[in-house]
Amino acid sequence: MASIAQAAAENLLSPMVLFFALGLAAGWAKSDLAIPEAIAKALSIYLMMSIGMKGGIALAENGIDQRFLLLCLAGILLSFLLPFLAYVLFRRLGGIEPVSAAAIAAHYGSISIVTYIAATAYLREAGLAFSDQMVAIAALMETPAIMAGLFLAHRFGAPAAGTAAISANRPPLGRMAHEVFLNGSVTLLIGAFVIGWLTGGKGGESVAAFMFDPFKGVLCLFLLDMGLLAARRLAQSGLPRPGTLLAGILVPLCGAGVALLIAALLGIPAGNGMLFVVLGASASYIAVPAAMRLALPRADGGLAITLSLAVTFPFNIVLGLPLYAAMAQALLQP
Repeated sequence: MASIAQAAAENLLSPMVLFFALGLAAGWAKSDLAIPEAIAKALSIYLMMSIGMKGGIALAENGIDQRFLLLCLAGILLSFLLPFLAYVLFRRLGGIEPVSAAAIAAHYGSISIVTYIAATAYLREAGLAFSDQMVAIAALMETPAIMAGLFLAHRFGAPAAGTAAISANRPPLGRMAHEVFLNGSVTLLIGAFVIGWLTGGKGGESVAAFMFDPFKGVLCLFLLDMGLLAARRLAQSGLPRPGTLLAGILVPLCGAGVALLIAALLGIPAGNGMLFVVLGASASYIAVPAAMRLALPRADGGLAITLSLAVTFPFNIVLGLPLYAAMAQALLQP
């Protein structure tokens, strides 16, 4: 426990967390500090390109073994099943109506690529080895949760009249599939991964000065913007009910526990295991909100994005990363 507390204290003083805290503080204080939307989008594009290409290069250099394939399958299954647990907790603890609870649950089955990127930076600072090809699992876990959320909404959304209303508001299947599978973040992440795989280490060396070297500085800028955005979300929506807040912490902890168990059963090394735990514990605020806005227009999208961005994301960045790293080091092989 002491080592976890020490790691958490050190993480609080890392540049990533401090820039996120600066954004939160500036937003709460109503400072005019702002990162223009176009620049914020460019930072996001850069991070996706960098992490995707690193993963592709790692795949080209290391190949794929049976254990990694099993972890990919486990990630897909975890992404699909976690929303069912999240749905129960948000219904029971938060008292959230079924359609909104289903939409929120989908956010928690999917992943936050920014949390994953922050976890890779944390591992590098801590000197823990991991494989960049883990990003392939992140890409695979983006969409199964959306399918689970839609199933929950249509299964438990409401009796007869309510279900008809949901069906009436449902977008054409092709439009929804386009939003899910060709979402910008998914497209860029997979595309950069394929480019890294095709070009290998030689291709990476040719763009390293731009693509990889500035990574940590860009991440700090991006987290500053995330802090500002989280503060704005809280100002607009206010704090959720205590039970909803509790569920917003319990769901990622449950996801982390299940992911850790899977990693232990598959014999995944600590660094990769920690990243898998982070994927199980994070919540989407990019891909899923766009899909849910189309598929479930009746759902409370504001509450979903507030929980994922202003509750779960800060928890994971500040306290979750050292906790998950300590769990992985204690229970997984080096």
